[in-house]
Amino acid sequence: MSRGDCDAEFFKDLWQHDSVKFITRTVFYFAVLVVLLYLYDYSGMTGGTFIYNEF
Repeated sequence: MSRGDCDAEFFKDLWQHDSVKFITRTVFYFAVLVVLLYLYDYSGMTGGTFIYNEF
């Protein structure tokens, strides 16, 4: 068995634990939330006027 097969087997076994799945998904969703907040802040959405204020 090569080193790569051993590593793949290790990670496959590790992924079976519920705590590892929970932590991995939590970190992933937190990263997505941070990116979305950054993009919202970067776009300057608060700088524009509301469309109905001009009628």
